[in-house]
Amino acid sequence: MKRLVRSANSRIITGVCGGIGQYFNIDPIIIRVLAAISLFISLGITLLIYLLMTVLVPSEGDFRS
Repeated sequence: MKRLVRSANSRIITGVCGGIGQYFNIDPIIIRVLAAISLFISLGITLLIYLLMTVLVPSEGDFRS
């Protein structure tokens, strides 16, 4: 089963964008660029969502399959 997790390998800050990229099978750089653009357009909502995902989405190493 495919799960959304924060990436341990493709991590720059907390691994959220890397994890989203892995989940949707997209290059994490594209996710990071979209997040950076959204950060300036959304008036801080993107930052709030990023922080919430950092807290709520488990890290890749937290799962024992």
